[in-house]
Amino acid sequence: MTNPYDRPSDPAKRYSAAITDGPDRAPARSMLKAIGFTDEDLARPIVGVATTWTETMPCNFNQRELAARVKDGIRKAGGTPMEFNTISVSDGVTMGSSGMRGSLVSREVIADSIELMCRSHLFDGLVCIVGCDKTLPGATMAIARLDIPALAFYNGSIAPGTFRGKNMTVQDVFEAVGAYAAKKIDADELYAIESAACPGAGACGGQFTANTMSTALEFLGISPAGLNGIPAVNRGKGDAAERAGEIVMRLVRDDVRPSSIITRQAIENAAMSVSASGGSTNGVLHLVAIARELGVPFTIDDFDAICTRTPTIVDMKPGGRFVATDMYDAGGVALIGRELKRAGLLHADCLTVDGRTIGEIADAVVETPGQPVVLPIETPLRDRGGLAILRGNLAPTGCVVKLSGHDRYYHRGPARVFDSEEETFAAVKAGQVEKGDVVVIRYEGPVGGPGMREMLHVTAAIVGKGLSEHVALLTDGRFSGATYGFMAGHVTPEAQLGGPIAALRDGDVVVFDIAQRELNVELSAEEIADRLRDFTPRPELYSSGVFHKYARLVQSASEGAITRA
Repeated sequence: MTNPYDRPSDPAKRYSAAITDGPDRAPARSMLKAIGFTDEDLARPIVGVATTWTETMPCNFNQRELAARVKDGIRKAGGTPMEFNTISVSDGVTMGSSGMRGSLVSREVIADSIELMCRSHLFDGLVCIVGCDKTLPGATMAIARLDIPALAFYNGSIAPGTFRGKNMTVQDVFEAVGAYAAKKIDADELYAIESAACPGAGACGGQFTANTMSTALEFLGISPAGLNGIPAVNRGKGDAAERAGEIVMRLVRDDVRPSSIITRQAIENAAMSVSASGGSTNGVLHLVAIARELGVPFTIDDFDAICTRTPTIVDMKPGGRFVATDMYDAGGVALIGRELKRAGLLHADCLTVDGRTIGEIADAVVETPGQPVVLPIETPLRDRGGLAILRGNLAPTGCVVKLSGHDRYYHRGPARVFDSEEETFAAVKAGQVEKGDVVVIRYEGPVGGPGMREMLHVTAAIVGKGLSEHVALLTDGRFSGATYGFMAGHVTPEAQLGGPIAALRDGDVVVFDIAQRELNVELSAEEIADRLRDFTPRPELYSSGVFHKYARLVQSASEGAITRA
C-alpha cells in the first residue's frame, strides 16, 4: 500500500508546505478537509484571496462575485485559493461625522489584518481585491511587508449618475448640500440629486482617492495593466478577475516578489501618475507610507519635485469634466504612461506583475480616436502637476496643497480659526465665512483627530456657497479626493502636538505663496513662540480602544501617517 504521505511537495509551496505536508500536519489537513479541500487541493500552492467586501457602501459591493472569479483563475492555473475578509470604512458615508475618524485608521487595520492572515496561514501567494479609498494603500502596504508573490486588483469604478442630462458623482451631492444651505436649490432638487448620483456598485467615479490610487497601483506595477480600469459593472470585469488569478500563479511559480517591482523608480512612476491626472492629495500620504514599508527612501519633497516637472494632462473630476468610465472608454490609464514616456519622464524599464515593463504597456495602449480625457503632453491642462508641497512658519515640516481645478497661486487674508470640522461646517452654513478669509481647521490631525478626518463636508459646502474662488483653507486634517479649490492639508506639525497652527488666532494674516512654496502667517518667530509657551494639548477624545492606540502610535502626516511602536 502506498504511503499517503510520500508524495513530493510542489516546489512552489514555499510557505504552505509547513502547514499542509507530511504526517505531522495531519490535524491541519483534517480541519481543511472539513470545509471541502481535497488532498489534491492541499498539494498545490495555496493563494490567499483577500476581499474588503461590505454592505456599508457601493464601493466594494461587487467583490464577492469578483472573488469567485479570481479563485477560478487560480484553480485553472494550478493553485488552491483560500478566501478571507478584512474591513473597509466608507469615506463618503462617514464624511462629516465622527465616524470619519475611522477612515485613515482603517488603512492600518487593513494592512495589519492581511499581514496577520498571511503570516499565520503561510500562503504562497496573495491577491487583494480592493475598492474604497483606504483598501488600496492598506492592501499594498501588507503586500510590501509580506514580500510574497502578490498583486492588488481593483473592483472598479462606479458608473456616473445622470441628473437633467448631466453626469454626476457623489461630489455633486456634497456640493448640492452647500447649494441648498445657500438657498440656491430647494429640497426637492437636493433629493433628486441624492437619488441619482450613485447608480450602482463601484468606487467613487472621479479622479478621487480610489481612482487616484488605482491609477497609481498600475504605475507602481503591483496591479495588472488595464484590469483595474474596467468599470465595476462592465461585463468584462469578471474575466479580468479571472485573469488576475492566473497572473498571481505565474508570480508564485516564478517567485516574483513585490520588492522586485515596487522600487524607487516605480514609486516615482506612481507619483507621476498622481500628478499628471490631477489626483488626490491622499496619494502623497499613501505613496510615502508604501515606500516606508519597503524601506525605499521617498519623501514629500521627492513628490513635490515630481509634480514640478510633470504636467497635468488628464481632464477628470473633481476639477475637470470626465469620470473614470470615460477614462476607460478613452483607452485607459496607459494613455497617461504613453504621454509621460514621450516626454522622457516615465521610468519605462520598471517591471509589472503581468510580466511586461511599464514602457511596453504604454507602447501597446489603444487610444479611442478623438478621446478628450487625456491630452497630449505638448498641450497639457497645466504645465505642472496637480499638487505641491509648501513649508513656512505655519508648516515647518510641510503640507500639501491641491492645484488642480483652479488657477490660483497666491492668497493673503485674515484667518477664521476653528477647532473642529463641525464648528467650521456650521459657520460656513450660517454664512459666517466671507470672501477673502482663510478658513483654518485644526485639531483634526492624525493624533488630534484622532484619525485625520477628510474635510469634504466643509469644502463642498464652500463650493456650494459660491466661495471657492474667494477663500483659502488650511488644516492639519485631510481632504477628500473629491475636494477642489485653494486648500492646504496635512499641515505639520499638527495642532495637537503644538505645531504653529495651534498659535493662530482670528484675524491673523495668512499667506499662501505657491511660487515660493510657502505657507506663512504674518507673525514673527518670537510672537509664535510666545503664543505657544503655555500650550497644552486638548484632552484625548478616546481613553481606550482603537483610536487611543492609534493616537499613541501614529507618525506625522509628512511621514505618511504610518504607525510605529
